[in-house]
Amino acid sequence: MHAQDRPQPKQGPSPIVNVKKPQTFTLSNGLKVMVVEDHKLPRVSYNLTIDNTPYAEGDKKGVSDLLSAMLGKGSQKIAKDAFDEEIDFLGANINFSANGAYASGLSKYGTRIMELMSDGALNPNFTQDEFDKEKEKMIESLKTQEKSVPAVAGRVQNALAYGKNSPSGEYVTEQTLNNVTLADVKSNYNTYFVPANAYLVVIGDVKYKDIEKQAQKLFGTWKKATAPKVTYTDPTNVQFTQINFVDMPNAVQSEIALLNTTHLEMKDPDFFPTIIANQVLGGDFNSYLNMNLREAHGWTYGARSGISGSRWVTDFTASSQVRNAVTDSAVVEFLKEIKRIRTEPVSAEALNNVKAGYVGRFVMQVAKPQTIARYALNIETEGLPADFYTNYIKSINAVTPADIQRVANKYFLADNMRIVIVGKGSEVLPGLEKLGIPIFYFDKFANPVDKPVAKKAVPANVTAKSVFESYIKAIGGEKALKAVKTTSTTASGTVQGTPLVLNMKKSSAGKFAMTMNVMGMTMMKQVLNEKGGYKEQQGQRADVTGDDLAELKDNAQPFPELTLANKAGVKVDGIESVNGADAYVIKDGKTTLYYDTKSGLKVAEAKTVSEGGQTMTQTMNFSDYKDVKGIKFPHKMTMSVGVDLEFIVSEVKVNEGVTDADFQ
Repeated sequence: MHAQDRPQPKQGPSPIVNVKKPQTFTLSNGLKVMVVEDHKLPRVSYNLTIDNTPYAEGDKKGVSDLLSAMLGKGSQKIAKDAFDEEIDFLGANINFSANGAYASGLSKYGTRIMELMSDGALNPNFTQDEFDKEKEKMIESLKTQEKSVPAVAGRVQNALAYGKNSPSGEYVTEQTLNNVTLADVKSNYNTYFVPANAYLVVIGDVKYKDIEKQAQKLFGTWKKATAPKVTYTDPTNVQFTQINFVDMPNAVQSEIALLNTTHLEMKDPDFFPTIIANQVLGGDFNSYLNMNLREAHGWTYGARSGISGSRWVTDFTASSQVRNAVTDSAVVEFLKEIKRIRTEPVSAEALNNVKAGYVGRFVMQVAKPQTIARYALNIETEGLPADFYTNYIKSINAVTPADIQRVANKYFLADNMRIVIVGKGSEVLPGLEKLGIPIFYFDKFANPVDKPVAKKAVPANVTAKSVFESYIKAIGGEKALKAVKTTSTTASGTVQGTPLVLNMKKSSAGKFAMTMNVMGMTMMKQVLNEKGGYKEQQGQRADVTGDDLAELKDNAQPFPELTLANKAGVKVDGIESVNGADAYVIKDGKTTLYYDTKSGLKVAEAKTVSEGGQTMTQTMNFSDYKDVKGIKFPHKMTMSVGVDLEFIVSEVKVNEGVTDADFQ
């Protein structure tokens, strides 16, 4: 019998998962307490959630963020340092936010952990000093996000989809943060941090009777109050599919999001079909979107989609980051896959694989205390039937290909899709305009603007040679540059809080060495000498060959501009805006160089690199030029590789500190 002739085994009955049910009681102030006894491990977790109606903060947007940052900095009874020290001593984990608190630790310290959590939550210590510190930190963080393409994309997507005056669409700015006072934070706390819609879920090695006593003692004094309920008009989706474009000339790749708002409640019969439809489209690694954009085309590290169930309006979003050159093609493929799930029945095999994966993750999650807490809470807040999670697997397995197609047409609105793209207009707009999809333009704060001006024409007398000559003159002159035999540059930066040190050495004999150290360990090394070049990453060494070797040789000189003018194929390719100022664009193969039209200084350099089957652009911005031995060198370098890495130069040595041994 051939394999294809064998009858498919019939699916057995769906396993019933035993989701622990809480015992509950309610305090007179309205706080509902749910307890799940689980004595398998000597641990306990406490989850306090205040389930208020979402509200907009208007011109004081950021007040609840500041409240979140200030809660848990000690209490009125215990100073901040003593509070933190005791949490560390107990080996506990306690976090606070404007919507509640979470604590966990060993059950033998459970009573004290619960005391500390209630003390931090109900007796906060709001000081002007702490307020000023947290506000300054937030403003600093906003400034670092100004040039972040993902941060701008997230802000614009929400503002356009929900409206700037709605709880989901408004955003924090330096101006709105500066409008907030300490009195506003206290007022927000008194208005919204109240017990009427609050739930305390306790799970672990505890006894119900003990928790009943402790909750009464620690939370019974919480003053009874109800938060105001504000209603907002539901956002409307666009009348026709359109591109909403934000020009960010510093973008090395485009952030693409296709989205529409939707109202899908967890108790809705469509909930399970929609969640599974999303997994098929873009929720799994093997989803339509990822298999197309990542696996088949190699345009991105990942393409995904998401939708969630909620009492409030949420959205369906499909998104990815792709390199500039394929932005328009990626939009076409996104729309193609969304159309496909709406018009073609999903194959039985694909659907079964998605269900199996989803069920597997559910079974693994259901053993975790935090999951049980979330489930218990969802049943209460989302108005779910008591057996919702007990029948979860059954509900997933009941989804049919016809269900998938039906809900895809209802919740993934192919004809009313807002396609938000944040990218480099000069490079991606010509391709997008050919798609025939209407394009509307917005700034980084979702305000409508005119179409960005494409590359400006270059004056007739400007050539690559004249741009290089201006640069050479601006940094010290040909004579001074030709006298330089070696340069050594040391710079430092941080990646996700980890310090990095970058060391670069160049010789006029065409030798080059670069090392990147993380906490004293060499993470990356690149070397070029008379024998050739190599790259070392995490102990793996590989020779640099072909075009990459030629490029390394071009950049090995301390000042490549001294010889670049004579290289074939180097040409001026327009004028573009770099960080708000005009710059001449010079193309040299896979490298693009940018020189300020007024100062002549080099402001950026972009390279197209291929790694692991993916092609991406890496950009280095140069600023803060300072004089070293009569020559100007940049003392700030920002590397953009999807995220911005900022390096501050601490030392530049000219004709010293470099030996042949550095290039081995």
